[in-house]
Amino acid sequence: MRLDSYIEAAKEAARKAGTVLRENIDESSKIIFKGDIDLVTNFDTQSQSIIFEHLSKNFPDHDFLAEEGLSEEKGAEFQWIIDPLDGTTNYVHNFPVFTVSIALAENMEIVLGVVYDPMREEMFSAIKGESAYLNGKELKVSSVDDLDKSMVATGFPYDVRESKENNIIHFNNFLTRVQGIRRCGSAAMDLCYVACGRFDGFWELKLKAWDMAAGALIVQEAGGRISDFQDGKFSYFDSDILATNGLIHCQMVNVLQMSKK
Repeated sequence: MRLDSYIEAAKEAARKAGTVLRENIDESSKIIFKGDIDLVTNFDTQSQSIIFEHLSKNFPDHDFLAEEGLSEEKGAEFQWIIDPLDGTTNYVHNFPVFTVSIALAENMEIVLGVVYDPMREEMFSAIKGESAYLNGKELKVSSVDDLDKSMVATGFPYDVRESKENNIIHFNNFLTRVQGIRRCGSAAMDLCYVACGRFDGFWELKLKAWDMAAGALIVQEAGGRISDFQDGKFSYFDSDILATNGLIHCQMVNVLQMSKK
């Protein structure tokens, strides 16, 4: 219960930022390329400013880490981890699949997460040890226990054109093992879809803390399982993540290890 005021503040910040993103999706964005295909828009930074201003006003002593160059470290017990627009490429192309992701770490352990889909007005949330919710309704992962009958999701890193570690081999290995593979373009959304049973599993590599922190907790609180590709302990400081309903977890680990044989 002690985190209730924190999660309500996070939800309010996500709604404020999400409303601005939704209302401006058809507007021209000022685009800055961080790499060949990695980009940022003026709406990423505007969303981040909205979230930071709201949370820092409520919690001035907290630390902050966000995608677009925001890092405030005072050595605080609490740190907010923010992705103001997860799915920027989708947003630039007016493809209405993107999220706002906010997590809170206490002594480097994620204790709450909020992921907001502004286009569908879906608010996913979780407090550690208190279950996961979608618009107030408790979530549970799927009951699919056979990889052959599962629908899974993934994404590709921004250096896919240059690096051999680009997920293509994993994608090809899964393609003939599952019922379907989807790519939303938002890791936070993929994780939440595992949590609510729309997907049975999700894997991706070369992610950042703000991509995974909130969604990973939401999966765990919905009864799912999180690990690295070797089924080792997950950390949001790592770059790889495997999230499943738990029932197909070992099967997905086995497929991910095929690239090493």
